[in-house]
Amino acid sequence: MKNGESAKKLAKLETINDQLAAEISYLDQLARALGFAEGLKTLKSAALEMLDSDQKRKNARQNKDTKAIEETDF
Repeated sequence: MKNGESAKKLAKLETINDQLAAEISYLDQLARALGFAEGLKTLKSAALEMLDSDQKRKNARQNKDTKAIEETDF
């Protein structure tokens, strides 16, 4: 890759990085405005907790259904 091509590619990557950094900063501000004390950090934690809880409920429901089927087998 020539110097000119490298410089163009680097400039493009820097622009993309700046855009992503600005977007993350904005999302962090929104999360804080919604009451997530540490912004994206606590939003992520809450989302993971919700997903984990949902998965546990699904597993419990599936286990309950499986038990009911096993109890009715002849």
